[in-house]
Amino acid sequence: MAKKEEQATVQTTGLVDSVDALVAKMNEIREAQKIFATYTQEQVDKIFLAAATAANKQRIPLAKMAVEETGMGIVEDKVIKNHYAAEYIYNAYKDTKTCGIIEEDTSFGIKKIAEPIGLIAAVIPTTNPTSTAIFKTLIALKTRNAIIISPHPRAKNSTIAAAKVVLDAAVAAGAPAGIIGWIDVPSLELTNEVMKSADIILATGGPGMVKAAYSSGKPALGVGAGNTPVIMDESCDVKLAVNSLIHSKTFDNGMICASEQSVIVNDKIYAEVKKEFAERGCYFTTPEETEKLRKTILINGALNAKIVGQKPVTIAKLAGFDVPEATKILISEVESVSIEEEMAHEKLSPVLAMYKAKSFDEAVAKAEVLVADGGYGHTSSLYINVGTGKEKIDQFAAAMKTCRILVNTPSSQGGIGDLYNFKLAPSLTLGCGSWGGNSVSENVGVKHLINIKTVAERRENMLWFRAPEKVYFKKGCLPVALDELKNVMGKKKVFIVTDSFLYKNGYTKCVTDKLDEMGIQHTTFFEVAPDPTLACAKEGAKAMRAFEPDCIIAIGGGSAMDAGKIMWVMYEHPEADFMDMAMRFMDIRKRVYQFPKMGEKAYFIAVPTSSGTGSEVTPFAVITDEQTGVKYPLADYELLPNMSIVDADMMMDQPKGLTSASGIDALTHALEAYASIMATDYTDGLALKSMKNIFAYLPSAYENGAADVVAREKMADASTMAGMAFANAFLGVCHSMAHKLGAFHHLPHGVANALLITEVMKFNAVHVPTKMGTFSQYQYPHCMERYVECANFLGIQGKNDQEKFDNLLKAIEELKAKVGIKKTIAEYGVDEKYFLETLDKMVEQAFDDQCTGANPRYPLMSEMKEMYLKVYYGK
Repeated sequence: MAKKEEQATVQTTGLVDSVDALVAKMNEIREAQKIFATYTQEQVDKIFLAAATAANKQRIPLAKMAVEETGMGIVEDKVIKNHYAAEYIYNAYKDTKTCGIIEEDTSFGIKKIAEPIGLIAAVIPTTNPTSTAIFKTLIALKTRNAIIISPHPRAKNSTIAAAKVVLDAAVAAGAPAGIIGWIDVPSLELTNEVMKSADIILATGGPGMVKAAYSSGKPALGVGAGNTPVIMDESCDVKLAVNSLIHSKTFDNGMICASEQSVIVNDKIYAEVKKEFAERGCYFTTPEETEKLRKTILINGALNAKIVGQKPVTIAKLAGFDVPEATKILISEVESVSIEEEMAHEKLSPVLAMYKAKSFDEAVAKAEVLVADGGYGHTSSLYINVGTGKEKIDQFAAAMKTCRILVNTPSSQGGIGDLYNFKLAPSLTLGCGSWGGNSVSENVGVKHLINIKTVAERRENMLWFRAPEKVYFKKGCLPVALDELKNVMGKKKVFIVTDSFLYKNGYTKCVTDKLDEMGIQHTTFFEVAPDPTLACAKEGAKAMRAFEPDCIIAIGGGSAMDAGKIMWVMYEHPEADFMDMAMRFMDIRKRVYQFPKMGEKAYFIAVPTSSGTGSEVTPFAVITDEQTGVKYPLADYELLPNMSIVDADMMMDQPKGLTSASGIDALTHALEAYASIMATDYTDGLALKSMKNIFAYLPSAYENGAADVVAREKMADASTMAGMAFANAFLGVCHSMAHKLGAFHHLPHGVANALLITEVMKFNAVHVPTKMGTFSQYQYPHCMERYVECANFLGIQGKNDQEKFDNLLKAIEELKAKVGIKKTIAEYGVDEKYFLETLDKMVEQAFDDQCTGANPRYPLMSEMKEMYLKVYYGK
């Protein structure tokens, strides 16, 4: 057991800017590592979690710092890399012991290794200065290693910042002070000294640096050059293949070492592939432009650093020609695969060579030469019909001297693992085996002693549909459903959560009367306000702990139900940290924070009094931090109510404004769930039927209120169905932006969604989006087609898809007008000066909102800003 006294004995030196200072620093780190080596697995796992959590929270500031300092790449993509380095690495290794074993799974086709060592020297590249630092420090901590970082001179500030985030969190969690160190003023002399003196080297960088690492006399885990060839077989799904390649090649402007450098296309599908590339925004260079590009890519036989991580339009200008600003990839059609062909080299930018092959054998032969040109051991990729192409896959796997052989997978995201094949280890250091002059042949993790050749076919992960255990609906069903509290469950004490308006106007009386009839003790917390705060939830939880209920009933709109859910968590698990619960995730199954098990103290029942939120059947809750004003959408299936009672009697007297806002909120839920990259057949039916109900019954519910009982009940059904749909398919950027519009400018949530939804639909429906969402089942951009399916179901006509889509937008705008929704943010009295002052902060927070990840078009912050401005001014 490590002791605090031992931790305190480690002294720290100042600036590391000379060999003497570096030697002194490494001596201190070694002392810290001796203490760290005595820690238990439990202590290490606590530190690992704390460090991953801290890095995850700083993903955006670190990404912005990296792009600003290096001038390379894309902030939004570096955010993803930082997020991945924290969340996916934590998720992969949280349960791994220090000495792992090799694992083979024939159904997934993957193997893993892990090992602890001592003092690690980590060389960090300028292309990934923060994500690689996060990755290497986390796996060092997980294996009880110390680590000293040698940053790239052009990226030292961002690399050191990332390392310091991890160090501070690790020490706060109990790690010895100084367990992570770095060179403050990097130089070749100090990098050589650190590699010579450490126990092992984790080297990521150019071939020269990797060679120096392996020549240092110390064991090294390094990365070889990548020159990934891609074969598109005649049997492949062309849309999947082309759009996967674009998705990969445009990520961070092509700087991922596994990204595709050349594509070899069977001549039978060559024209179709070329057409798909062109339609998706790629630019085919003329022979004259290709020659100019050749002279720009390589300078004196070496990659021109000026093109690395730059946009296609920038690279074209460097070469002396112009392309459209929105160009995704520059593609040059070439013939030679020899080393003399500049286009056959690794380019680390959105530039792609395209070859034609008459047969699969010829394609494989070309790919072999391209690997030999400068990609031995790294990654190769194949697009093929898996059902009919097993022999070709085996032939390709046997021929490729690469350690990652990806099938039907975008190689940038696929090569790093756990995104398109869920048994391929997540990593930002990809070993290339003996073929690439490396000591490991797999994605570097926590132990590497042998070469491993890995074949990973693309997979779609298991999907799900989850809902409350019991959902009761029909006008007048409330007292019947509540009978179960006594007759089935034997509940004794009920805690009711609602707001003051509903309480004072008797909306809870039907519940309390029924509880009195059954002899069940009850109390009511009625201090929930619109946009409920964390302080309110804490106060309610305190009251719960005093009352000790075995059942909680939340009665109201989204605010009361959301507040009730948070109180429920705090009541059952007072140790739970709210900020950890609010932490963003990319995949709900792989999140860093694990929600506690709910329902062990109290059974949770949700009773909606408005038809819009859907919270009665969702695993979501939105809560506002009253200190900062930030709205936090929490999401976990532990937050699903146990029972939902949808009784239209509770909704009859909704005022017009609430009917309008909540009705369009429900429509937005249905539209975003249907367009989501996580939509399924199970959610689609609910979303479509919800939309149909809303278009048919919302106007009457708005105009006639309680006088039209059928409209009220149909809107109640629509709200709950839409809730079930987005509980499983999730939402999109309309909700991301609406959350922040409400938080910053206090617009009702439904109104905010109503203002934004058609603008977001137009944004999503473009044929060639800047970026598309990342989810294994989402193969290529097709949001326009999805919206047309909605139009068809709603009976909206048009002579073609575009006209149907336009008419759908028109129908939504007409519906909004019928229920009193204004056209612009400005019309709701939001001050222009304050709106513009808060716009950038609002955009960044909306980008980082939990709902953004499921949007079919992955947004850039600049695009979100443009939408906000359009909706503010109405133009």
